[in-house]
Amino acid sequence: MSTPPSKARLLELVAALGTAQWQDFATAAARHGLTSVQAKLLAQLKGPVPMRGLATVLVCDASNVTGIVDRLEARGLVRREPDPCDRRVKNVVATDEGRETIRRVRAEMQATHSALDTLDEQERTVLYGLLERLRPGLEHTGQERTGHERHA
Repeated sequence: MSTPPSKARLLELVAALGTAQWQDFATAAARHGLTSVQAKLLAQLKGPVPMRGLATVLVCDASNVTGIVDRLEARGLVRREPDPCDRRVKNVVATDEGRETIRRVRAEMQATHSALDTLDEQERTVLYGLLERLRPGLEHTGQERTGHERHA
């Protein structure tokens, strides 16, 4: 019977996979004329998201988000709209073109798709279940670190 991998080895593997996935995402985004940060912002827009919430998710200053949103808005990928509950708050919403663009970026992540294709259906189901079990603890840790709740 082999020795189970240490937490350190697991962390190294998770980090390597995350880095590879991020590079694949950035490469696919670049094919659509997007920076990786612009694409990450676009990927967060499953509904209206306040500008400040995007700053928290992207772990950057709100003024940086303004510039990113300006560039995406100029391309017709997002729009700003006032929050219905607080007109002072501006929400960012993906346009149809923005949603289609991020869908294409995800679909074109060739290295990630190829890696996942090496798993059969049962292995993907097991991996998904394990990752879902890890997710709440990691998201909670991120909130404590930034001192903010996730808005997206």
